[in-house]
Amino acid sequence: MSAPIFQPQLVVQPRNGVGTAGFVLGLLGFLFSFVPIIGVIAWPLVIVGLVLSLVGFSRASKGIANNRGLAIAGAVLSVIGLVVCVLWTALFGAVATEVDKQADQEHLVVYEVSGDAVGASITYSTFGADGGSTNQETVTSLPWKKEMTVKGLLGGGTLTVTSPAEGGAVACRITVDGVEKKSATGSGAFSTALCSGF
Repeated sequence: MSAPIFQPQLVVQPRNGVGTAGFVLGLLGFLFSFVPIIGVIAWPLVIVGLVLSLVGFSRASKGIANNRGLAIAGAVLSVIGLVVCVLWTALFGAVATEVDKQADQEHLVVYEVSGDAVGASITYSTFGADGGSTNQETVTSLPWKKEMTVKGLLGGGTLTVTSPAEGGAVACRITVDGVEKKSATGSGAFSTALCSGF
């Protein structure tokens, strides 16, 4: 009677590399997706992480790999990171559209000075394609008014009125499209009313 022949069984190592790589990329993409500017690099990370995680899940389902949970976690993190990236893109797109809209919009800016000071000195900035300029006038009587049509985003307008040595009350007011943005008053010799930063 012959002795039984034992054949060594080959031990197949689980092929977990793809699912693990998918999890790592999905985790990195998920973390980077929350950072507004750096989040740009999250796009390829979450997309590749999702693909690798799904391949890893498929291998685990076939019994080739044994890290099914890790592959699922990688896929979930990748999907969440992808959703965050899409939301950031939508937000940036909306902001860019609003900026373009504001850049093309025209505004009526009105500078007004009132009071009883005789010989008040008025300094004001104007807007223009060249960046604008600063102007100065001395008026013999108030009220005084200056209107400008401005296209685009507003900022940096200034209106200052100073009473003369003889004194008197002065007031400045800035409106944009009929809405008051700044106002100030001053009274006495060389008193100043300053309207700026609207």
